[in-house]
Formats: sequence, C-alpha cells, structure tokens
Amino acid sequence: MLRRLVAGLAAIVLVAEAVVLVFVHIVLGRTTANQSMSIAGSDPDVMSKATYGLGAGMGAFLLLCAVLAALAAVRDRAPGGFARAVLVGAAVTHGVLGILSVVLVGWGAFVVMMLILCLLVLTLMLYAAPRETGVQDAPPPLGELKPTNP
Repeated sequence: MLRRLVAGLAAIVLVAEAVVLVFVHIVLGRTTANQSMSIAGSDPDVMSKATYGLGAGMGAFLLLCAVLAALAAVRDRAPGGFARAVLVGAAVTHGVLGILSVVLVGWGAFVVMMLILCLLVLTLMLYAAPRETGVQDAPPPLGELKPTNP
C-alpha cells in the first residue's frame, strides 16, 4: 500500500514539475526573443529556440519518469531495467540540480528538489527486490549445521 502511494505521488509531482519547467522555459524563451538578448554575440533567435527545445526535452523526460512511476504504482511491481535506469538518472539529476539550486535560487528550491529526490529514491527502494537489498538469509541454528563436503 505504501509503495503504491509513494510511486503515485512521485508520478503526480513529476507531472507538476514538468509543467512548471516547460512554463519557465517558455517565459525565458520569449524574454530572450523579445529583448533581442545575446550572450557573447550569440544569435537571439537561436538562443530562444534552444530554450524552447530544452524546456520541451526536460518536460518530456519528466513525463516519461512520471509514466514509469505511475506504471509501477498501478502494477504494484518493481520497475524493469530500463525504467529503473531512467528513474535513477532522474534521481541523480535532481540531486545535482538541488545542490546548484541552493546557490542560484535559494533554500526553498533546494527543499523542493530534495523532496522530489526523496520520492524517487523511496520509489526505487520500496520496489527493490529482496536480492538487491543486500540482506542475506540468517544462518540455520547450530544444531542444524551440516557439512558441505561428504
């Protein structure tokens, strides 16, 4: 029950994050195009189109992560190899962006990024297979030990 809730919540938060990031990139792209801003002589049209492209790419990646987390929640099964790799990549990305956001944006953005990171990691850990957790079976009691060689 808990792992379905966490995976579903992660999917909802990732969709919201995708929407916010696409909106921010649209605003940044329009601002760059309207003010004819350039950095070191770069073409403003290229910069605005690159901003739109980056926003679309980030939004698509986050929506993919949301779909994979939602599938894990609906099926109540661990994500497969590809899905796990994508979710781990998203978690690492959120960790790095969280560190950068402290300096660039502030502690509020850091807290949001770390909450999303925690949801992603918790989703991956709650669906971890027992063999992946590193926990081994306890040895049998001393009275039941048998030699391995005949």
